[in-house]
Amino acid sequence: MRGDLVRKLLARVLTTGLAVLAFLVVALTGATGWGLALAGAALAATAWERRVRPSADGLAETVLVAAGILVGYARRLDDGFDPALAAAALVLLGLVLLVGPLRQAGALEIRAANLPVRTWTPVVAARLGDALLVLLAVVALAAALTMPAWTALAAALLVGAGCGAVALDLARRRFRPPAGGGPVGRALRRHQPEFVLHFSAPPGSEYQVTMWLPYLERIGRPFLVVLREPELLPTVAAATRAPVVLCPTLEALDEALVPSLRVAFYVNHGAKNAHVIRFNQLTHVQLHHGDSDKAPSANPVSAIFDKIFVAGQAAIDRYARAGVDIPADKFVVVGRPQVEAIEVRREPVLASAHPTVLYTPTWTGHHADANYCSLPVAETLIRRLLDRGATVILRAHPYTDKNPASARQLARLTELLAADRARTGRSHLWGAAAARELTLTECVNRADALVSDVSGVISDWLYSGKPYAVTDTGADGEHFVERFPLAASGYVLRRDMSNVDEVLGALLDTDPKAAERWAARTRYLGDFPADRYAETFLAAARRELEPDWAVPVPRAAV
Repeated sequence: MRGDLVRKLLARVLTTGLAVLAFLVVALTGATGWGLALAGAALAATAWERRVRPSADGLAETVLVAAGILVGYARRLDDGFDPALAAAALVLLGLVLLVGPLRQAGALEIRAANLPVRTWTPVVAARLGDALLVLLAVVALAAALTMPAWTALAAALLVGAGCGAVALDLARRRFRPPAGGGPVGRALRRHQPEFVLHFSAPPGSEYQVTMWLPYLERIGRPFLVVLREPELLPTVAAATRAPVVLCPTLEALDEALVPSLRVAFYVNHGAKNAHVIRFNQLTHVQLHHGDSDKAPSANPVSAIFDKIFVAGQAAIDRYARAGVDIPADKFVVVGRPQVEAIEVRREPVLASAHPTVLYTPTWTGHHADANYCSLPVAETLIRRLLDRGATVILRAHPYTDKNPASARQLARLTELLAADRARTGRSHLWGAAAARELTLTECVNRADALVSDVSGVISDWLYSGKPYAVTDTGADGEHFVERFPLAASGYVLRRDMSNVDEVLGALLDTDPKAAERWAARTRYLGDFPADRYAETFLAAARRELEPDWAVPVPRAAV
């Protein structure tokens, strides 16, 4: 999180500082060339800021840069009053003032992918800011090369025409909305989806929804995915053939939730889920995006859903242990379908000369009491594994880079693995090779043992039957297993790594907890036939979609 803040502050300082400096150099000195160069640097800084802060408002800086470029252009021409340059200045400054509101208005429009409908207005509106930066860069270049002013005017009029078309279409949508809804709503009515997956989360969280998409497709009924954040649209749309609809407003959501829908699925407890929960004619089902003993896995907000699909009885017990009172008939044990491709190893593979160990550190979390990250002490672990001749697969959490300290610690571990690979030839994996080129299932199937922080990875690994160790990074001490019962069938690494040799000996040599692990496997993941494990979830989902479905009893106000 601190890393994001540093980048955002740096982008803001560069954008503002360069814009002010460019204007002052052009307006107060004779160094027009240097002023135009600084204006170009300010435009580059503005483009970078929009990458790290998509909602950044740089109106004042853009006005300064545009004014500096125009003053520099007039000095370069040195022909007195130039009508073409004056006209270009009026158009350009008008665009600077108009582009921001148009982008904001376009961002409120419904958008769709994987649906036979064209929604060009919000797409073009989202690019108007980039078009303005390119236009300013073109005008600055024309000024630097002392090109005729009509060149700048032509470029400004071209971008202005695009802005005008967007403005007219947005005004038509606002003041004369089409009868029967917009094109996206009409296309969805033709599609006749029976259920919706609603997803709201920060950028980088797409894995929460993409893990479920193959199984939703296997239900065999038409459905759609509703997103609430625009950054998620490209990745999610590429992961499914189902329609994916971006609904930034409640009005857009009303258009997307067509009458044919019966069930709404959710994969997290995002605050915007409440926007769909209000539709009482739907059955609302929480799927979660993993099963773990982390505190968020027993979130009291789960009580607002009509059904809670859980992997096993352990998830139900977790709510009771946390004091969250939810009626038993809301829970449906469906297993964890994502583990179906994990290879099960029933025979022990002990005392291997060169075992492969999967290490999956989690991130620091939003709050201190949810920080289960072991990266600060992981160097000791990695060195001990390398001393034992192990091949290490290091698969870090996608949010690791949000914390600069975690990013540095992870970089140190990769340096150790790279150096050992160069020296011994062992095929360690890290970075993209472990996190993007391989799925979690493929990493699990390659490994003989797991070392993990408290996370959903352990539950998935449990299906394989292979041994695992859990890091205790908190201050629970002897109460750690009480808080995180899944650690009872694994080997607990203390936060100071004082028992690392003892744990690695049990993990890789003797494995005395094999029997406990198989019992935990049933409790956490259900007892379903391996050859049709995912069918339990599919059957439960189809039951919610039966034609004789009944409207749920209206829930109390949340």
